[in-house]
Amino acid sequence: MTTRRPDRRTSIGDTHQSLRDRVYTELRERIIEGEYPAGHRLVERELAEELGVSRIPLREAMQRLESEGFLTVQPRRGSVVADFGTDDAEHLFDVREKLEGLAAGLAARRATDAQLRDMEQLLARSRKASEAGRLREAVAHNADFHRRIVEASGNPLLQDLMSPLDARLRRLFRLTSALDDGNPMCGEHERLYTAIRDHDAPRAEELARAHVAGTRASAMHYLSSGAAGDQDGSAQS
Repeated sequence: MTTRRPDRRTSIGDTHQSLRDRVYTELRERIIEGEYPAGHRLVERELAEELGVSRIPLREAMQRLESEGFLTVQPRRGSVVADFGTDDAEHLFDVREKLEGLAAGLAARRATDAQLRDMEQLLARSRKASEAGRLREAVAHNADFHRRIVEASGNPLLQDLMSPLDARLRRLFRLTSALDDGNPMCGEHERLYTAIRDHDAPRAEELARAHVAGTRASAMHYLSSGAAGDQDGSAQS
């Protein structure tokens, strides 16, 4: 069952924020959460009416999603949600292993007390959700934990480099959420947090890279088996 935000169907046109950005964020979230699975066709007329916006900001948002790899244009079909296959995952893991290791090492040197408390609270929520079998919630907390490490790095350039990867990472986490086996994943994150809290930069970087490498093989096997596609396609049921 897909959890929906309370204001999911309110008119975006009624807000005072940038329409293009609001539409972009809404469509991206629907793709990440599997409400729009791979192959789903986006019809401009229907979306404009549903979201309460004109086609101009909608088209701009869709063009941005296409440039970021979330949408693709197919002959006679128009814009459809792009697949997230093994090649996409391989490329993401290649970058993640290097940049997240760097981020963890920097966070161990620069994280503030407030940032450390925030990480600790996220880990507690993740473990609680995992133990209760709420895997989608645990996945969201895990993604937030990784994001907090990047923020705690204190490196604006690294944050800029990682920001475009965040949504792809969240989509990968969601597609492979069935691989979340609770305590082992929480344990890896808790050990990484301990190294950051203890200002052990070499250890934090080592654990971060090992964590990414450890999830790579299982995620790649899961994606290549087609199981993720089945999960993605069943998200609307």
